Amino acid sequence: MSDLLAAIERFYDAVPRRYADAEDHGPLTLFVRRGEGWPYYARPTLGHAGAVEAKDVAAVRARQRQLSIPEAFEWVLETTPGLDAAAEAAGLCVRRCPLLVLSGEPRAGVLPADIALALVSAEDPDLAASQAVAHVAFGALGTARGAAGPAERDAAAAALAAGQTATWRAALVEGAMVSAVARGREGALAGPLCVGSYQHAHGIAEIVGVGTLPAARRRGLAAAVTAILARHALDAGMRTVFVSAHSGEVARVYEHVGFRRVATACIAEPIERG
Repeated sequence: MSDLLAAIERFYDAVPRRYADAEDHGPLTLFVRRGEGWPYYARPTLGHAGAVEAKDVAAVRARQRQLSIPEAFEWVLETTPGLDAAAEAAGLCVRRCPLLVLSGEPRAGVLPADIALALVSAEDPDLAASQAVAHVAFGALGTARGAAGPAERDAAAAALAAGQTATWRAALVEGAMVSAVARGREGALAGPLCVGSYQHAHGIAEIVGVGTLPAARRRGLAAAVTAILARHALDAGMRTVFVSAHSGEVARVYEHVGFRRVATACIAEPIERG
């Protein structure tokens, strides 16, 4: 394992511990979220040298069902080879995603004149709407334009549990999370249109949750949000900035900002039954 991937592995183990209890399941560690917010997952136990077998995955899945939390697993393929086969043997679907690291300075494109780009403040009155952007965006993965826009964002914001926004606000206040938003200044596409964040530990920052409302896509907003976050992370003293992309198509957005592919991030979840 390279020094870079070893450092990223330490990061992956550290970040969930801020808001989750870590359960030891031998070769796997299950992170169980305390309070409201995005649920966590199971990962390879930091420093475990042996293989992870299908029975290990099955045991953790049983515990996740017992806790009524998602049966989700995440890891880096090059760091834990063989876990993909074990997860598939345990009945999970494995998605392999490009993992990219910033190389040099982030490159920001020119934003449309009707877009304002800024870091998110904990006092921002649009906090719920900005958070809702991600819910709508990840309901329509990819980079293609679509119909969902501000109306769907506002409906999602109204449906958010108060605790979810409070959790994000607390992370912003603590500095555990830094977020950025691209807003439309006026017209049909007014308000928060694209949002993203980074979390950090041990001098490493991971950019997460970059999403654009489908109606506002193909305007360079995701690249701009990524670039401002990467710039902030570097200025804050982060030695490494990385991101995982849902697909090769999304990875190209990050590559335009200055990221390069170094590994493969894996996500395993139950197979959807049609």
